[in-house]
Amino acid sequence: MSPYILSTLCLGLGLGTTLTFMSSHWLLAWMGLEMNTLAILPLMAQYHHPRAIEASTKYFLVQATAAAVLLFATITNAWLTGQWEMQQMSHPLPTTMIVLALALKIGLAPLHSWLPEVLQGLDLTIGMVISTWQKLGPFAIILQLAPTNPTVVMLLGLTSTLVGGWGGLNQTQLRKLLAYSSIAHLGWMILVLQFSPPLTLLALLTYLIMTISTFLIFKINNSTNINALSTSWAKVPSLATLTPLILLSLGGLPPLTGFLPKWLIIHELTKQGLPLAATVAALSALLSLYFYLRLSYAMTLTTAPNNLMGTTPWRLFPTLPLAPLASSVALTIFMLPLAPAITTLLAP
Repeated sequence: MSPYILSTLCLGLGLGTTLTFMSSHWLLAWMGLEMNTLAILPLMAQYHHPRAIEASTKYFLVQATAAAVLLFATITNAWLTGQWEMQQMSHPLPTTMIVLALALKIGLAPLHSWLPEVLQGLDLTIGMVISTWQKLGPFAIILQLAPTNPTVVMLLGLTSTLVGGWGGLNQTQLRKLLAYSSIAHLGWMILVLQFSPPLTLLALLTYLIMTISTFLIFKINNSTNINALSTSWAKVPSLATLTPLILLSLGGLPPLTGFLPKWLIIHELTKQGLPLAATVAALSALLSLYFYLRLSYAMTLTTAPNNLMGTTPWRLFPTLPLAPLASSVALTIFMLPLAPAITTLLAP
């Protein structure tokens, strides 16, 4: 792809998300989401592979459906209340429709089935953009909403945590595993949204850091399935040592960074008188932990039987920039001691 086209598309991605961040009018927010979608589609389809074209088509259809429902709901709200401002959502019908449309946009269960299939057909770099940057615009809108039906939000959160853990159990493709991991983490964020928006922001921040480091490691290893992970030790020994810590951080084990949001979310749910929801979320985290342990086992405790070609790459200089990987890996592993400072910064 031409550098000029690539820079234009990346600028469109940034501009669309920024427009959604800054807008308080529904039409401007909708325009920002549409700019985001139209800018990412050429990047998804640039490899001219049938799977990439299929993934781009599915993504376009899903995002167009969600955008149409969102626009219809905002027009309905303007018709019923005479308001176009995001903070003026008072009628339960358009508010619930908007929540469901945004859930479809980011891939919350039970509106999640497109996300694993789309990620499976994409390059790891574009998959990382779909899993991280593309979540920011819809989340900016969700954080500004005051849901009039908290039951729908709780059901979306609990269903996402369960589906994200259960769906990844029998997967061997790393991109589908990361898609189900994304669904589970989004469920944790939505669960606590109506009680503590700063805690949702903290969970989103840690999810972005951990997911970026995981995608970058798989990109450097050129691994797309579990079997390919067994050659990682010969390719990049240092990363093969650190990767289990990153995967266990995604699973939420102390003393790693991923434990921080899960710990605070369970504490907040219990404080709000929802011990059953906290228990279900914690048990669903065990399901996710199982497939993270599978990846760790495949990467560190197994060796490929025929690996003569894989014994030399670690002696060569890497071609990918390592600064983003180094910073995200360090934060993924060591950010838990900063919990008091982070919670103080995010406190309302």
